[in-house]
Amino acid sequence: MYIVLVGPSGKCRKGTAMGDGEGFLVDLGIKVASTSITREALIHQLKTSSDTSFHADGKGMSLHSSLTIYSKELTVFLGYNNQQLMADLTDWYDCAARWEYRTKNMGTDDISGVWVNLIGATTPDLLQTTLPRDAIGGGLTSRIIFVYENKKDHTEPFPVQTGAEIALGVELRTDLERISMLQGEFSVTERFIETWIRWYTKLDNSPPPFEDHRFAGYFERRPTHMYKLCMILSASRTDSMVIDTVDFDRALNLMIKTERMMPYTFSGLGKSSNSEVLNRALTIIATRKRVSVEQLQAMFYNDADSRTLESIIQTMTNMKFATQMFEGSNTYLVYNEGQTAVALP
Repeated sequence: MYIVLVGPSGKCRKGTAMGDGEGFLVDLGIKVASTSITREALIHQLKTSSDTSFHADGKGMSLHSSLTIYSKELTVFLGYNNQQLMADLTDWYDCAARWEYRTKNMGTDDISGVWVNLIGATTPDLLQTTLPRDAIGGGLTSRIIFVYENKKDHTEPFPVQTGAEIALGVELRTDLERISMLQGEFSVTERFIETWIRWYTKLDNSPPPFEDHRFAGYFERRPTHMYKLCMILSASRTDSMVIDTVDFDRALNLMIKTERMMPYTFSGLGKSSNSEVLNRALTIIATRKRVSVEQLQAMFYNDADSRTLESIIQTMTNMKFATQMFEGSNTYLVYNEGQTAVALP
């Protein structure tokens, strides 16, 4: 799976959220890609990470090349407009039994059982500079689950682990160690198959949780994301390697919860020259509920003159996102919560 945490710089502690997980990877000996690496070196690292897994029934074994990309600064890993690396990641997502890499002078590298996981963190602004505009909506981005948040859960002035949290960490490490030892194929129950078929056949007639052409490719691959997540949640629940309806229900709830905020991943990425300012203004008004035009102008004096701001305000009122209210000589924009066609936090 490819999972990317997205949020404004310094406001939601993306790196902090990833920090604890990194320790578990190191303790369990999971093979992790270098933080800053060339495409050629990454392919070599993937090839040398090959291993063997035995089938659960004892009737065979499989070769696999498993590597985890763990990047708190995804922009550093991907580089800027690195289309070849993004094409490789797109190929690897489907876990090909064999992947071939031809070099100019060194012949051909064959990699068996490609199995790459990616978890990273970045900001909407950096995504705009890292990804080519043509890549948004298809290719690599349709294979990524973007987990967006615009603020931290709470402020912790003195972050130390309690005794209960330390004990929980020990239990979690033991659990992850058992999960890492699972080998072979997952199977599914009849109940899961019935539930899956009912859900899958309704997908074409069920509108997505939000309308955004940039996620059209993601929604086409939503069943693949779901199936992979069902396997993960089954492994988190039991060692049986059997996927049941409880895993489907958990996966669907988690996906829906994540998708509510997903549109903000590409906030400000549009063809309009004012799209970035408009999205920032939308977020401010949704958060504060009521903002004066004078305050908005002070916030955006570097990016929008009075005429541009008037156009943005007109756009927001036409969208029924906000209503203008007049009090004396002041004009206010009031958020139309629950009435707007744009779902913002």
